[in-house]
Amino acid sequence: QVQLVESGGGLVQAGGSLRLSCAASGRTFSTNAMGWFRQVPGKEREFVARITWRVGSTYYTDPVKGRFTISRDKAKNTVYLQMNSLKPEDTGVYYCADALGATTYDYWGQGTQVTVSS
Repeated sequence: QVQLVESGGGLVQAGGSLRLSCAASGRTFSTNAMGWFRQVPGKEREFVARITWRVGSTYYTDPVKGRFTISRDKAKNTVYLQMNSLKPEDTGVYYCADALGATTYDYWGQGTQVTVSS
């Protein structure tokens, strides 16, 4: 089992920045990659960013490219999402997730709210 705890959400004005953290505990040695997702009421959860744990390769959804940066600290078993130039459409609950394999995410955090005001 892997436990994930997100933090760092909050209320920010458009153009501002936030840094989300996701601390992992448990059987983290099995992690292949970690990702960030977001969800707004009435919509499906959508992919935001992903980082492979061993090499650190990163992937982003197009709307956040150039504004968001995903990174990880292997010693702390923590993944981060630095969000700059935030827009109101970035508002949502942000979840981190742990992937043991190549395609599916096996563990999820409880989520942290990000609200961007215009």
